This record gives sequence, structure tokens and C-alpha cells, in this order.
Amino acid sequence: MPFVTLAIRGCPRSAARFVLCLLAGGAALWCAKIGRGDDLAERIEPLIKRHKGDVAVVVRHLETNEAFCHRSDQPMPTASLIKLAVMVEAYRQADDGKLDLEKRITLREEDKVQGSGMITPHLSAGLTLTVRDAIRLMMAYSDNSATNLVLDQIGLPATSATMEKLGLANTKIHAKVFRQETSIFPERSREFGLGSTTAAEMTSLVELIYRRKAAGPKACEEMLAHLRQCQDTKKFGRRLPKEATVAHKTGSVAAVRTDAGVIDGPSGPFVICVLTAKNEDTSTDNDNAADRLCGDVALAAYNYFREKKLYDPKRAPAAQPARPLKSGDSGPLVSALQRTLNAKSEPSPKLTIDGEFGPMTEAAVKSFQKSKELPDTGQVDRDTWKALGAIVEGDAPTRSPEEINGAKLSVVPADDLLGPPFVTCKAWAVADAKTGKVLWGGKQNEPQHIASTTKMMTAYIVCELAAKDPKILDEELVFSQRADDTVGSTADVRTGERLTVREALYGLMLPSGNDASVALGEHFGGRLEPPEDRPDETDPLQRFVAEMNRTAKKLDMTTTSYRNTHGMTHDRHKASPADLVKLAIAGRKNELFRHYTSTRQHGCQVIGASGYLRNVEWKNTNQLLSIEGFDGVKTGTTDLAGACLVSAGRRGDDELIVVVLGATSSDARYVDSRNLYRWAWQQRAEGK
Repeated sequence: MPFVTLAIRGCPRSAARFVLCLLAGGAALWCAKIGRGDDLAERIEPLIKRHKGDVAVVVRHLETNEAFCHRSDQPMPTASLIKLAVMVEAYRQADDGKLDLEKRITLREEDKVQGSGMITPHLSAGLTLTVRDAIRLMMAYSDNSATNLVLDQIGLPATSATMEKLGLANTKIHAKVFRQETSIFPERSREFGLGSTTAAEMTSLVELIYRRKAAGPKACEEMLAHLRQCQDTKKFGRRLPKEATVAHKTGSVAAVRTDAGVIDGPSGPFVICVLTAKNEDTSTDNDNAADRLCGDVALAAYNYFREKKLYDPKRAPAAQPARPLKSGDSGPLVSALQRTLNAKSEPSPKLTIDGEFGPMTEAAVKSFQKSKELPDTGQVDRDTWKALGAIVEGDAPTRSPEEINGAKLSVVPADDLLGPPFVTCKAWAVADAKTGKVLWGGKQNEPQHIASTTKMMTAYIVCELAAKDPKILDEELVFSQRADDTVGSTADVRTGERLTVREALYGLMLPSGNDASVALGEHFGGRLEPPEDRPDETDPLQRFVAEMNRTAKKLDMTTTSYRNTHGMTHDRHKASPADLVKLAIAGRKNELFRHYTSTRQHGCQVIGASGYLRNVEWKNTNQLLSIEGFDGVKTGTTDLAGACLVSAGRRGDDELIVVVLGATSSDARYVDSRNLYRWAWQQRAEGK
């Protein structure tokens, strides 16, 4: 089939660009960066330039073909994104009669592999599931074990062979997941890991699915349904409005973060792919820089196409006649119908608001239609909608436009020019670092979720033990399976690997290693007293947590309660800003504690159980350390706690501690802290 040539709109005449798409039997994409002055490029390029790592991006509107490309033909690692190509191959084989999607597979214990997914941690050997179910697990939950089950059915080489036939020569899966010994492309495995692609090829593959050309139309519909079920909301979906429909697949491993798919909004559909590698930020929390980049690029493209109204109705398929809402339908409009029938029918049918148009809803529609002398079809057509009037979309009573437009809105007094700066955080405190006195604060005595600022106490206990017996710093610590399995931010030390306590403290405080906190707790907990309410407790980790609470009492931290060593969310794991000031003051009196909290980066070598050596690099998550005058203390981030920071800063002889809990973002915690420091030092200079 010949190439179809499509002009890119929005480019100056002197910089004409073309996108070449082969829509059946193959696919290839060429695109060039839109020239200077184009708004889409102006929105996306700064995002890429700020990112610390390798980036490739393609964005292209499927109706207007306006596009933005950055390193679009550069081969990049995929992580789990390559599973999208595996899905395409499976459905093509099903269309050809080579694979039965209803075939049942029996899960064996040896089929289970580590990493993302549900099978390994939750399901037992002997379970049977269909190939179709394995594909859904592979796509929705990026299940690694399910991926290998699918690969066993289609054959490992088949995916790459089909991608080459489609003109996507760089799109390859190299081996089964966590089975590197199965690699059919050893050199590419070493360079790219699980799979490889280019941003141009991946958007072409997504477009083939969207246009029902990657396989048969029904197969493509199923593939889009799988893509819409992707449970990873940390990338494209993190900032898009609710009305946007996202069908995509993501990938995350070590320094690689990827996402590709099709986003449908008010301007029509556009394909998008963001590939990143060699990322400086390798954290696994929700604030990972590459995840944020994916979300920012998706939102920038979505807003651009929406604002420019690039969707040309003349190019769109002919409008379809309005279809009545009827039995078997589901979704938000059905929920609105059910609420409206409950509110406007006499008597109310008291329907369950479940968004499913079933027999009860159909009966309620027929009853309403009879009451309005309409044909009782049970289907909601234009006449029925008109009779219902404005739909009820929420639980609260809806107001008419006249009520809304005529309402008088209250006005609050103007901002006071005196007082501390406005901050995004939920609670804060500014204290004198020498006396420990809290000078100013907001909700400074109210307990809050504290995330990884918890590790201040973990480190303080170990540093205090080391002050009494410095030899413990040279004790060898072995990472347990429990430590390695701890979720959240990580020091990236694996089960069975060994390092000294001295080195483990860097892994605890610099990358905020949750795994390191558990390893240290397990190592030292056996030497500590059990909890008062559980004198028979033998778990060393629980003994260490008990010591954290005992130490908090000794430091008069009256609002503090610890439930773990790392700060992952627990309803009773909280502290107030004022209490964290007390802990920071106590910790900074310990020279070793002060050293760890002020170190910006550190490298060490860990020893594997079999004797191998592995180099590890850790960088401090506290960005204030790059500014002169700051030398501590600890960051923390979880969904419930928000972004937290306990910091120490000096200007001349004046030294302050600032605690910020519950800021709205990672960047916001630093802005909040710096504004509080600047204001506090001004107050101090004026003698207030």
C-alpha cells in the first residue's frame, strides 16, 4: 500500500513539514520539530530542556496532523511499554487462527517473576486463566508474570518479527521479563533492557490500533479497551481533566520512565509518546521527575489542541444520529439519568446510582414516560430528555442559571500586609536553632502525617548508639527480603547484599531509602527493649519502632506517634511541626547525624551474597543543600502527607529551623521554606 502524505498544519510556509503514515500492512512515521514561534513547540520544549535525562517525544493530532517531535527516531529503552507490542502480536495471531484467546493457562510457581503486577504477590500456583485475561493483566497492571505467560503462547521472536513487517524495526522485545537468559537480542538487552523502540514507531503503532489497522476491527476495539484500563496514573493521567479519555501503556524501571497512547478530548484524538532514560531522578514516589514530565507534556498538548480548536469538523467523520439511551448502556450519563429520575419522578423510584442501565432503570423510564403521556419505550430519546428537564449531576440540589447569576457572593477583607508569607503547606514552624524555641508557626502544635521526615528519628537513634559505641558503624548489615520488599523510595540495595552501618545511614538519609530504614531497624532492634504493651515482642523491627516512641517521649515530643521506621502512611503515625523542631535540634547536636543530613551525594560498594561487588550512588533529595547556608535536614513525600521538609539554615550568626508539612508539591515545599526563612530573617533583623 502506498504512503499517504499528510501536511503538518501550523508551520510557516518556509518550513513545511510532512508526516508519512503507512496505515495498513505497515507503519512508518517521519516528523520534524515544528519551527520556532509555533506554540506547541514553545509549550513542550521548555519541559524537555528542564528535565535531567534523555528524552524523546512525539505528539501528533490524528485529524489535523499537527505534530511536535523531539529525537523521534532515537532508539530508547521501553521498560514495560514494550508490552503494547506484545499485545498487538497476540491479537494478530488470534485473528489468523494461530492463538485461541479463550485458551486456559495453568499458572505454575516457576512462572512467577518479581516486579509489577498482581500474580506473584496475590495469586497461587494452579490457578487457570484465559490468554485474554493474561493480556488484560499485562496491560492494566503491567503484570510481569502474565506477560511471560502471553509470550509463551505467541513465541518470543514473533513480536519483533511482526514489528519489522509493520516497518517498526526498532520496536523489539528482547527477552522474557526477568528472564534475561532467554534474550534473543543479547546486545540490545545489554543496551536497552527488556525492550526498545523509538517515539515515532510507538506512536505509529498506537495509531494503527486506533484506526483499527493493527489487526481486525474487533481485535483493535479490545486492545483499546485494555489500554483504557491502564492503572498507572502517575504519567499521562496525572494532570489531565476528567473528561479526557486516555488509552495508554506505561513503563517504569530504574532510570527509565515511558508512556505512549492516544488521548481523546474536545479537539479530537492525538497520539503521544514520551520516552525517558538515564534519568537523574530514579525515585519511585509520585513526584518522580520523569513521571511529572510525561504528565506535563500530555497536559501541554491537550491544552494546546483544545485552545487552538484544531479539530476541523470538515475533516471529521459524518455526525451520527443521536442514539437513545437504553438497557445495557453504562457510564456517567446513565448515573445522571438515575439521579434525575429519582429527583423528578412521583413517586421516586429510588434507583441505585450505579451507572448501569438495567431492568430497574428501564422500568423507571417507562413509568416516567407514561406520566408525561409519552410512548413507554423504556428508551431515553430526545422527547424523554426534554420532559426530564435539566439533568441532576450530583448529590447536591442543582441551581438554575438565574439563581446562580443572581446570587450575591461574599467578599473577604484584603490581605494584611503584616504577618508571615502565604504558604501552600498545611502546617509550619520557624524556630531558633540554638534555643529550640518556636518563634512563629501555623498549626505548629497539631499532629500531621510526616512521610519520610520519620527517618530523622531512625537516624537519630542509630547515631546516638554510635556516639556511645563508634564500633557499631563498622558492623556489617545484611538486607533482608522484608527490607528489599519495602515499597516507596529506595536505597536500591537488594536482598542478601551487605554493607556497613556507616554506609547504610547514607542510604537512609540521602535517597530516603525506606528499605534502608527497615534494614537498620532489623539490625539494631534486637538490642533494644520491647514495647511496654508487648513485653514478649521478639520482632527486632517492632522493638526499634518502640524505641522511636520512647525517644520521642524523652525529647518531649508530646504529639508524636511512630508506627514504622520510614513514614509510609499510617493513621496513627504523626507528629507536629513543633515536635519535629525538637527532634531536629536534638539530632543536630550529634555530629554524625549532622554529617549525614548535610551530605549531598555519596557512593559506596555493596557485596552480594555470592560475593559480587556492586557500585551504588546516592543523592540527597533535599534541594536546599545546593544553596549556601543550608545544611539539613530531611524531606518526605506521600499522597496523604503531601510534600514535607525539615530544614536548617544559617545567615551570619543567626540559625533557624523551618518545618513545612503538607505542601502541595515538591517544588512548593522549597518555595514555602525559602519564603519563611526570608521573612523570619527580616523579622529578626528588625528585632521582632
